[in-house]
Amino acid sequence: MAPSKSIKYLLFIYVAGSLFYATFHVLQLSQNSPPVPRHVRPGGRIAPRSAQDEPMFQQQQHVLATTTTTAATHRGRQQQQPTLNDLTMSKVFYSSMGSQKNVHPYFFKSKATHSNDDITIATLVTPNRFHVLSRLATNYGGPISAAIHISNTDDGQDALTELYQLMENSPDMQQHVDVHLIIDDYDRQFNMWRNVAKLFAQTEYVMMLDVDFHVCTKFPSSLRLLAPDLKQKLDSGRAALVVPAFEYLDQQDGEDWRHFPSRKDQLMQQPIDMFHRSWTRGHGSTNYTKWYQATEPYKVVDYNYSYEPYVIIKKQGTPWCDERFIGYGANKAACLYEIYLSGIEYWVLPNDFIIHQTHHYPEQTRNKERWYNRKLYTNFREELCLRYARKMMADGEWETARADNLKVECAKIKGFATTIQRIGEVE
Repeated sequence: MAPSKSIKYLLFIYVAGSLFYATFHVLQLSQNSPPVPRHVRPGGRIAPRSAQDEPMFQQQQHVLATTTTTAATHRGRQQQQPTLNDLTMSKVFYSSMGSQKNVHPYFFKSKATHSNDDITIATLVTPNRFHVLSRLATNYGGPISAAIHISNTDDGQDALTELYQLMENSPDMQQHVDVHLIIDDYDRQFNMWRNVAKLFAQTEYVMMLDVDFHVCTKFPSSLRLLAPDLKQKLDSGRAALVVPAFEYLDQQDGEDWRHFPSRKDQLMQQPIDMFHRSWTRGHGSTNYTKWYQATEPYKVVDYNYSYEPYVIIKKQGTPWCDERFIGYGANKAACLYEIYLSGIEYWVLPNDFIIHQTHHYPEQTRNKERWYNRKLYTNFREELCLRYARKMMADGEWETARADNLKVECAKIKGFATTIQRIGEVE
């Protein structure tokens, strides 16, 4: 009995001591911890410490909206295009590296009102190409949706000042260019920038174009001359129109755009060839030999997965560029590959063309990034083939013409036919 009483006594002392220690510890924390500051409101919003600070706080909270409005009204006009809310923006750019809050649509908004049937050039621009964008606005004379990336650094502030000056001094920029500003630390998110330019284009058709190309012909007029069946395919999102791209054999000849030809017969007399002629897979599927003789649009039949033409497409219902591709190499090809696999045909315009304006590339950076993106693209193509195949099967399109591009192209991937057969057996 004695040992039992001793054990109970020890347990009582242990429990009482534990309670005393816990109570003492809680009291110590309460005394040492400062009270909740009065300037912290529910939900984490930081309020000013005094009434005099309230205007400053409000100004900080709305600095982005104020800056955007000032930019839009700096030339005496208001923003007219509604922007997407934060939730929608977060879903739109969920796979990009930076926050959707880094994207500021219609930082500058064009004055002109364009027809829905006009073609908006969707392009991406960095500060070193501002002058080329201004030239494009003057030359094209139509709507341009420009995703402009500025680094979030001291140099970025200088670039922003330069952009203001450019807009102030260029009537054609004011008239035709919608600027969608992207400010972050992530360089060369080319596909994300392309998506920004396409998303905020204000017309039914967009042309994915690098800003360094000079528009030599009036391809919007060619759109109105399309045969009814091809126009119907374009309107239904089943066709994309290819505008052939060229460059001068001697790069120095491509530095002065004022000497570029404006007609096909003039082009054929110039020392000029297909763009990136040393990389035939990039533009060879356009079939330039056929183009020289063509008088009607013709369909691209010799497709290559590295094909990256400059195309006019329907904005609604066409695939977006995969934003996993960061840096040089395969980013544009991945865009065009998904467009092709989705069942969209490529048709080459017979009389229109663009010419590359010579500039220098950072070759060492390009080589490294190409190596990584080449590996990514290999996996991406296999993923895309399987994803679109299953989608078309589920939508009842597998036995229709819409699946033809996919069946031919994806059959080149080892094991694809066997995988599709097994999927068909399971489903």
